[in-house]
Parts: sequence; C-alpha cells; structure tokens
Amino acid sequence: MKHLAAYLLITLAGNTSPSAEDIKGVLSSVGIDADEERLQKLLSELEGKDIQQLISEGAEKLATVPTGGAGAAAPAAGGAAAGGDAPAAEEKEEEKEESDEDMGFGLFD
Repeated sequence: MKHLAAYLLITLAGNTSPSAEDIKGVLSSVGIDADEERLQKLLSELEGKDIQQLISEGAEKLATVPTGGAGAAAPAAGGAAAGGDAPAAEEKEEEKEESDEDMGFGLFD
C-alpha cells in the first residue's frame, strides 16, 4: 500500500510514469524502506496503464459492493429527525442497563 501511495503522489505531481527510483525516493524521504519485490510487482501491473482510468474503474466496482448496516442507519436518522422521541430513547437505554443486571454481571464488573 505504501508503494501505491507513493506512486499516486508522484503522478499527482505530474510524473505520469514514475520509476522505481522515484518511488524509493518518496518513501525514503519519510524514513520508509521500499520492498523491492512488491515495488517491481506494482510497476509491472501498472506499466502502460492510465492511472486515472484505473481509479475510475475501481470506483465503479466499489459502488456495486454492498456495505451492509445501511438499513439500520436510516430509521435511526429518521427517528432523530422527527424529534420529540428523546425521552423514549432514554427509557430504552435505561432498560438496556437494567437487562445487564438481570444477567448477574455488567460489562465493566
């Protein structure tokens, strides 16, 4: 990941085809030693490819990945937006705390 980050920094600076020495220079400037094997693999994978196109293709792929948990966030936000439910939320928290006592132990006992 550090090699890719250095590669991207160099391309942002205007060098569209960074060399291994360019990447090593960036990494060494912050006290990191480059892993020669990983660096060569990265450069061979990216050779001849447009980094902007790869980023946009990756973003499209990530957009299709289900993130899970998003369904639970929507009702919570909707309840908060409705307002007036704050006392009900406090009562639920108190009930949750009491349920810990029913088990005979608490989280911090």
